[in-house]
Amino acid sequence: MSNNNAGLIPERVVNLEEARRRFGAKADHMAEMAMAGDPLADAVIAELDELGKEGRRILNTGLAEGLAQLSEEPPKGIKAFLEQLEAVPSWVDPAMVDRGEVATQSVPPLWFELSMIAAALTHTYSSPAIARLLVQTGQLTKMAPRRLIETGLWTVAATQPGGLSRGAAGYTATAQVRLLHARVRATALKHGWDTAVWGIPISQVDTARTWLDFTLTPSRAFSAIGIDFTLDEQRERYAYWSYLAYLLGLDPSFYQDITDDESAGRLLDLLDSTTAPPDDNARALTSAMVDAQAESLAFRPGALMDKEKYGDLIHGLLRRTFGDEQSDHLGIPESTGAHLLPVIGLLNTDVRRWQNFSAEASAAAKAEHASGAPTPDMMEFLAPGGTAYANNVRESAAA
Repeated sequence: MSNNNAGLIPERVVNLEEARRRFGAKADHMAEMAMAGDPLADAVIAELDELGKEGRRILNTGLAEGLAQLSEEPPKGIKAFLEQLEAVPSWVDPAMVDRGEVATQSVPPLWFELSMIAAALTHTYSSPAIARLLVQTGQLTKMAPRRLIETGLWTVAATQPGGLSRGAAGYTATAQVRLLHARVRATALKHGWDTAVWGIPISQVDTARTWLDFTLTPSRAFSAIGIDFTLDEQRERYAYWSYLAYLLGLDPSFYQDITDDESAGRLLDLLDSTTAPPDDNARALTSAMVDAQAESLAFRPGALMDKEKYGDLIHGLLRRTFGDEQSDHLGIPESTGAHLLPVIGLLNTDVRRWQNFSAEASAAAKAEHASGAPTPDMMEFLAPGGTAYANNVRESAAA
């Protein structure tokens, strides 16, 4: 991936000499990628701003039906973007895409939500550069529930069987998320974002971190509650998410050698060790997210606990996932119910063992998970007016 800022290292990259000692050339590559964005997506945003409704119509038709179905020659940037999305790498197994992200399909919905969404967002927020960008949007309390919902809708759509097939909900949503990142990047740069300090907004490093937040971070959260994936399951998960990384525009150098949690852990170690500790922005985002997640769970039909107890459960899970030191940095309080998590873990381990033993039990769990896939009506109910990533490219959007 080209980088016009090659050689420039922003101040956000800390402890670089130590990282060079531990990781060699990968440390310098990572530092440089903090100054790299996503040229293909950035070019699309520039064209949409120029062409308005017509550009959005062409883009949306191309995403839904494919480049070949366009009746006219698309603008250069949109064409290049669609060509990259549709050029499925040779290492992608079509049968794997048809199956979806299999390993998590048998995870009970509560633990899927807390691990794949709440824990994932917590680690995303721990980066001061990402947290700063998000806080600048304002309205933390108002935006936290919306961000949870939109993250959940994308995650479920992207991991369902066939979800990443061309034109499917997960494929389209992933492209839209990528373009929303480009929109945020363009807006931040326009309004004086200090690249010398913070690097490019939503840089390749930030995208790599986000990718790990939906692969390794959930895996660690699952493990904290007794849900462990076999090595074969890990390999298929990372193969699936590597294709998702490709669709998100992540440079292959970040994911091409990652096949399991252990190799993912080495990349996360590099990123975390060169990132400053969480700051006040990170703590504010984390607190607002936990509050929104607890409220969402408590007010659902059939809720088993009140908001306070769900919040305590979430705090306990996050502390077991991230450890005491990082949790303290994030302002995650001690959980009064943390002593119950080992018991929950034993129960989940037994359930997982039975699912692996019984094809019928596994199929039933996957059916329950699939029933939560968002329908158009459900998406409108959960995100009235559409998600931020869909609205960014909606034909009626302001140019």
